Amino acid sequence: MDDIAGPYRKSSYSGPESNCVEVAATAGGGRAVRDSKDQAGPSLRFSAEAWGAFLAVARDGEFDR
Repeated sequence: MDDIAGPYRKSSYSGPESNCVEVAATAGGGRAVRDSKDQAGPSLRFSAEAWGAFLAVARDGEFDR
């Protein structure tokens, strides 16, 4: 399933270790997430609604240590 609608992007907060994830938009408005070290590997797909919910709780500090 190749529904990627834009390039994969890595966070500007990513360090030089390359232990990162990359995110790309999908054709349906959702997001695909993959391991930056395995670009040919599988990706997780999220609907636009699920991605929006994730961003909302992340911005609210739900995942802060």
